[in-house]
Amino acid sequence: MKNKAVFLDRDGVLNEEVGDYIMRFEDFKILPHVAKGLVDLHRAGYLLIVITNQGGLAKQLYTEETLAKMHQYMSDELLKAGVFFTDIYFCAHHPVKGNCLCRKPGSLLVEKALSKHNIDPLQSYFIGDKIRDIMCGQAVEVKGILIEPNEDWSIYATQISEGSYIGPTKI
Repeated sequence: MKNKAVFLDRDGVLNEEVGDYIMRFEDFKILPHVAKGLVDLHRAGYLLIVITNQGGLAKQLYTEETLAKMHQYMSDELLKAGVFFTDIYFCAHHPVKGNCLCRKPGSLLVEKALSKHNIDPLQSYFIGDKIRDIMCGQAVEVKGILIEPNEDWSIYATQISEGSYIGPTKI
């Protein structure tokens, strides 16, 4: 039997989006509604997978060490609420430095996750705050939920976990 998953963009979905890049660990703030939404999804049996573009790495605005520290902090804080991320994928490229297949809307990172974790895309969702997040999911038949940056999306998580989510509300 295949797994179901919710893919999540990071900036503006899990943590506060402040400008184009979060370059310092001190500026990384988890949004207040995130734990509740993720707990609902986790309890409903969804794998939780982060898919994030981190073009600031290609531009050398911050280091992979700083990025790893942010991701560890996010994982540790949400684990206290009972949330476990199955995986965190990031694209370290930026178009000004050359093209790649892993930068959203490219779907390579989602494809890797689908294969690695035996995920059924038709039972899965992608929550993102940019159209490129939704396009990434749609490329592999994952349903998209487009939110505003920093929006409280926990109602969608509740609907997904209860099986009552009926489709995209904004596209």
